[in-house]
Amino acid sequence: MTDQAVDFEEPSSESRPSQAGPLSGERDGHGTVGPVGGQFIGRQRELKALRADIERAGLDTISGRKAPRARVLLVAGRPGSGRTALAAELTRRLADEYPDGVLWARLSEPGGEPVPTDRTARGLLEALGVGAPAGAGEDLLTEMVREALAVRRCVLVLDDAADAEQVDPLLPDNPECLVVAVSQGPLTGIPDVRPCTIGGMDAKSAIELLSRFTGSVRVTVDPQAAESLVEQCGGQPAAMVLVGGWLAARPKASVADATKRLKGLADDPEAPVGARPLARAFRLVHDSLPQSAARLLRLLALAPAGRADAHTASALAGCSVSAARSTLEDFAALGLLHAAAGAGEAVEPVGSRQYEVPGCLAPLLLALVTEEERPAEVQLARARMLERTVRLLQSCRAVTEAEGSTARKKLAGLPRALRFSGPGAAAAWLEERRPALLGAARIAVADGELDTLARRLIAALVRALVAHRGTESAAPELYGLHQLVLDVAVRRELHREQAAALLNLADLDAGTGRTEEALARYRAALDAGRRGNDPHAAARAMESVGGAYQELEDWERAADWYGRALAQRLARGERADEARLYGRLGGAHTYAGRYGEALRSWRAAAAGYRRLGDLPGHARALSEAARVQEYAGRPEESLRTCEEAVAWARRAGDLRLQAALQLRLADTLDRLGDAAAAGLHRSAAERLLGGDGSGLRNP
Repeated sequence: MTDQAVDFEEPSSESRPSQAGPLSGERDGHGTVGPVGGQFIGRQRELKALRADIERAGLDTISGRKAPRARVLLVAGRPGSGRTALAAELTRRLADEYPDGVLWARLSEPGGEPVPTDRTARGLLEALGVGAPAGAGEDLLTEMVREALAVRRCVLVLDDAADAEQVDPLLPDNPECLVVAVSQGPLTGIPDVRPCTIGGMDAKSAIELLSRFTGSVRVTVDPQAAESLVEQCGGQPAAMVLVGGWLAARPKASVADATKRLKGLADDPEAPVGARPLARAFRLVHDSLPQSAARLLRLLALAPAGRADAHTASALAGCSVSAARSTLEDFAALGLLHAAAGAGEAVEPVGSRQYEVPGCLAPLLLALVTEEERPAEVQLARARMLERTVRLLQSCRAVTEAEGSTARKKLAGLPRALRFSGPGAAAAWLEERRPALLGAARIAVADGELDTLARRLIAALVRALVAHRGTESAAPELYGLHQLVLDVAVRRELHREQAAALLNLADLDAGTGRTEEALARYRAALDAGRRGNDPHAAARAMESVGGAYQELEDWERAADWYGRALAQRLARGERADEARLYGRLGGAHTYAGRYGEALRSWRAAAAGYRRLGDLPGHARALSEAARVQEYAGRPEESLRTCEEAVAWARRAGDLRLQAALQLRLADTLDRLGDAAAAGLHRSAAERLLGGDGSGLRNP
């Protein structure tokens, strides 16, 4: 798929005609009540009632004792009613009373699908600075959230909750915390929840909101038209913002003109009555846009996580980055978009400022895409967007490579708008875009028809995350990405990729102590590797099965599986792997107390390392053989083997290894009763290290 765009030029230095800016939106865009220029408009009665509910005694309080859980306030209202803005204003006013701050989590996707609770919990833990194991389940993650909040005094805002089942697992068992839930309806099942249901704004506040866009003159000259417009909009802040933006872009249009146009728009008979004012206001703005801009707006419904920058918009519409950036700015002025929370002013790569599609508009955009766009065109737009994302991720990783590398040479050939000035700028872009990038991967896999592109996208994202954050830090994201690869591999019956994904997931399971889960995945990877005729994956899986059994202290099975993996490596003549597996087999036999077999394995490992020219490996294997001889009650043989290991470490020039082996040799001499010789070897080890040798571990 070609990454289509007309150009990547910088914007012209000429300024475009200025337009009245939109009100700063609420966190999820469900309508805006404020703040505008630092001033919150209306809802004073609701704010007073919510504040009173915080102080009111709970229904389950006994003899003045505080409730065992956090107080839960509910702000209920339709999308577009300003419900989230009200929650944001409440938390702003409460900030001084909750010194540990405000946590914010959105519980629904822009399209309305509930966000999985484990993903919400992981995001909250990250915000709290609490590490969570990769691949951990919902129960563990929500328990960790509750434990983290048990020692804090903070406000937790759970925005756009679909039902009580999403909210309940996250409630802190701490009365010093406050939970503010935002939902369309009641949260039945949560005890003592305090609901505050909001509808349209009062006429005075709604007109004040409108005048922020139009100025006071157009409202003052025709107050009756302004009141009629508020009625047409149902007092809904989101509808008022859209109509206000429409008027701001048309200085010669009167408020009566807007009212007349709204009245002339037909309602969708299947839409709920309360949702119709917002739908009409949206159609007023959408239908007045130029055709190309209207199409770009519709296609923003495909933006991952409801977020888009100029690159996303450019790829979706097949236009230039500069044209997309200009159009997004126009949309923001019209109230169709707002700046993403936390989005900075960075312009690297060019056009990188992020905008959010208001949650209340997302269903309307999706409906228009279905109604007006051909499926083939939608699929092409999605493919262009994902392809552009792949290229940006490749650029993001390439900038971390050394100068003169192949990756850096390819990077130099990319358009300037796709390049980063350095690793710091790339890392900042990756961190800011992480939710949208992960969302893009999920979209690509869910599509089902873009699996090749999905695999490329996931591979590029994995490489970028590892390059900038490291495998350990990025493990939670990597776990989810490997699971997506597995989903595609299973769907397409790609057995080799299935084996690779299972191995990666199993390694992450093993690294977080879920050994039983890792063992099951390693066995599944072995089956997939055999079906795909992939001997490397099969051998790797066999060895990992052995490692899992060793972790479970099942030495018999561990040795059996190491032996199977070794036989396959021997058959393929893979000498480095042979030497390593002989060592792992020797370790399993040692733990099992089969010292004869352990000694033969360690001798074979030593011989293998010597043939490879790996002298430190040869010395270490000999030292393990000496340990086995000592366990077997053959101290004199152990002493000779240990002396041989020291000699090989000396030949290798590995001073630290030589010192460690001499300390082990000294311990053996002590047990044989030769204290003088033991002292000489300890002194030699200290001289090699230039100190006392404390803290040095035996190999």
